[in-house]
Amino acid sequence: MKKLPTSLMLLLSMTAFAGQASTITPAEAKPVSSQVKIKANLTTSKRLMAQDISRQYSKISSLLHSEITQYNLKVNVDNLLNANVMDTKQLQQADLSIKSAKGLESVTESLVELRLAHESMLAAWQAGESPLFAFAPEGNDSQWDYIEAYDVDGNIQLLDAYEMPERPVFVVGVDGQRSLKEGLQVMRSVFAGEGQVSKAALRSVSANASIMADDDSLSTTVIKKIRLNDDQEPWISGDAEIYGIVNGVDPSRDEPYLDIVDMPYLDNDGTTYSPNQIAIYWDRYRWSAADMILMEHDDGTNYKELATALLEAATAIMRLIPDPAVQGYAIIPQITNGIISAMPDAWFTNDDDYVDVYYTLFEGRTYNDHMGAGGNAKTSFEPLEIPSR
Repeated sequence: MKKLPTSLMLLLSMTAFAGQASTITPAEAKPVSSQVKIKANLTTSKRLMAQDISRQYSKISSLLHSEITQYNLKVNVDNLLNANVMDTKQLQQADLSIKSAKGLESVTESLVELRLAHESMLAAWQAGESPLFAFAPEGNDSQWDYIEAYDVDGNIQLLDAYEMPERPVFVVGVDGQRSLKEGLQVMRSVFAGEGQVSKAALRSVSANASIMADDDSLSTTVIKKIRLNDDQEPWISGDAEIYGIVNGVDPSRDEPYLDIVDMPYLDNDGTTYSPNQIAIYWDRYRWSAADMILMEHDDGTNYKELATALLEAATAIMRLIPDPAVQGYAIIPQITNGIISAMPDAWFTNDDDYVDVYYTLFEGRTYNDHMGAGGNAKTSFEPLEIPSR
């Protein structure tokens, strides 16, 4: 959502504590060129879809008018494919290309949506004004000069990247909610496949691992409130799709443990949400301590590659530490810095991907209006004991 702050860049350039293990550079973890290629492929696919849909608008106009309302500004491309009113070959090929780029080939539903850019455009479009069909460019949004769009004849129009158009505009892009839901499942599978212990196994670990308050309750930390700063994103970006990566050390062995927290409610910057959502299950983490990285869904994310890179980075950090028990929870920020450093450089210059990070959250503590290290997120955390029966 915002550039990586200078303060956090300095923090990542050194170890969490003097004299401890160093972090892994992005180049060591994953070549940036791979992400650039993915984003380029996605941009090409979205451009072709925008052109194709614009030329066939007359065939789908009635369907869009029946689907798009003030309560629902988008339609999944599956609805267009199933309507049998247009030539769908180009749409199907582009959808397959997008799934491949994101590592979600097994998903049967389309990952592409057609979204009216803003509710303020609804009345004019419903009154018969001809729409444009646009897509988000690749690269750093602060450097966008214009947005490419196509009229109903397939002719290109250039729109201001930061001033909302008065003319109705449909945005062709990845269905963020569906893509993120499927992507997080892939990430969980990768984490589990690399040997992370199941919750049931963790319950059998001895009491000295500090994982349970007692035999009859489960210790958790919940998000009571959360707010992200308003970064004035371009109008074409739409709502955010936020998730968290909680990381710490496995209670039963000297390995990192990573967990995923989906935050589907966290749509808009500048808005305070009160989800009362469980974010951390303390039976999964040694020393009653963990970090949490906030991320935003990005069209160009290949979730399998992302999960693999993050887990490999965390594992590499652990292997550099000769005796984790000596340092204790002080090693957790080092793992977090390794995870963040494993992300491609380009992610820190785009409004997508990295959002903020919380270092060293402790079990049983309350944090009111706690600012993330990057200054972009303000969150209130509270402990919650859940009885087993």
